[in-house]
Amino acid sequence: MAEATRAVYLRGLDPETYTWLKIRAAQHDRSMQAELRAMILRIKDADEAGDSSAEAMFEEIMGDSEGFGEFVIPRREGKFRPVDFG
Repeated sequence: MAEATRAVYLRGLDPETYTWLKIRAAQHDRSMQAELRAMILRIKDADEAGDSSAEAMFEEIMGDSEGFGEFVIPRREGKFRPVDFG
């Protein structure tokens, strides 16, 4: 029997970030949900590889996000908090 999957609901996403995610997913020929899964797995892999720096993980995700023209994702100020997926 297959292992049950879990759902996560993301609320409070600002319109600009929503649009960015929608564009990014389309560029990768994925749904927004699949794009979020891919991004989370990339962060997880970086963390497991020993690069747990949130800044490095953010740069990894953003590194292949070219071609948005005037669309700019604002940098987050302050400290990043680790997320426990356990």
